[in-house]
Amino acid sequence: MVTIKGPAIFLAQFAGDEPPFNTLENCCKWAKSLGYEGIQVPTWDTRLIDLKQAAESQTYADELKGIAASHGIQITELSTHLQGQLVAVNPAYNELFDGFAPEAYRNNPAARTEWAVQQLKYAAKASQNLGLTAHATFSGALLWQTVYPWPQRPAGLVEAGFTELAKRWTPILDVFDSCGVDVCYEIHPGEDLHDGVTYEMFLEKVNNHSRACLLYDPSHFVLQCLDYLAYIDHYHERIRMFHVKDAEFNPTGKQGVYGGYQGWVDRAGRFRSLGDGQVDFKAIFSKLTAYDFPGWAVLEWECALKHPEDGAKEGAAFIRDHIIRVTEKTFDDFASSGADEVMNRRILGI
Repeated sequence: MVTIKGPAIFLAQFAGDEPPFNTLENCCKWAKSLGYEGIQVPTWDTRLIDLKQAAESQTYADELKGIAASHGIQITELSTHLQGQLVAVNPAYNELFDGFAPEAYRNNPAARTEWAVQQLKYAAKASQNLGLTAHATFSGALLWQTVYPWPQRPAGLVEAGFTELAKRWTPILDVFDSCGVDVCYEIHPGEDLHDGVTYEMFLEKVNNHSRACLLYDPSHFVLQCLDYLAYIDHYHERIRMFHVKDAEFNPTGKQGVYGGYQGWVDRAGRFRSLGDGQVDFKAIFSKLTAYDFPGWAVLEWECALKHPEDGAKEGAAFIRDHIIRVTEKTFDDFASSGADEVMNRRILGI
């Protein structure tokens, strides 16, 4: 068995124009001061990283690692959640998702998709240059607006959607494979990969590509009423990343999974800071440890109520307290009588 690495923190929800969130170095100092050992870096935020340069310059990648290391921090993974979303966008969402791309690519879906694909390819090489083996992203969505269909979906629509999604992602997965990096899809509402069944449909379309892996985040499964512990049993061989994020689901006589168009505070399902929600993290850390999860436990802070800096401060201790240092011996070794083949045969009567 291996001990899960951590704690680490995803910087996407914290990066900003004011210190300590305005530069990679300042973020590293801040994270270390809270007790974190790693950071997950959002590649769309140029205050923290120049993705193209990290892909094309080993020297620059080494500088980024050096900045982190000088403060006792490791870069755990890179993220292209926003760019991955733009690999596949249904026209119904064009205007809403245009803001994820640079201004030059807005109002031009084909150019926007081409830009997003190139971003993912840069991320593969940048990850390799940084010595990373896993990468976080979204799948994008061509079908999400039909998830609860009215009128009924036309026959063959889902098949066509997943065929096209796989067509777009397979060349990207091949680039990641050449760089020795796993693509870890965050299974998430709003994406075509939003539960185990949709992930399996995609996996079949990409011919079980070895790099089509998973980022495990139980909070999204709480809000879907999906068994997040059984999910680990089903997919542990593909889980390469772990977002430690809490959530709660409290349905009422007035609203349930869909939330009635309410803001986050008033929704039946909402994200919470670690320990404030309903996720059984003791069971999750136990299962992942038993299955030899090889990666980092990374806080993704999202909460409808608590201040982010308080959530980050509490999160480091919460993760550290849940990481299981694996044992090197069996608890009943003291009672062992050793290995004796002759005695074993005698006990068995053979």
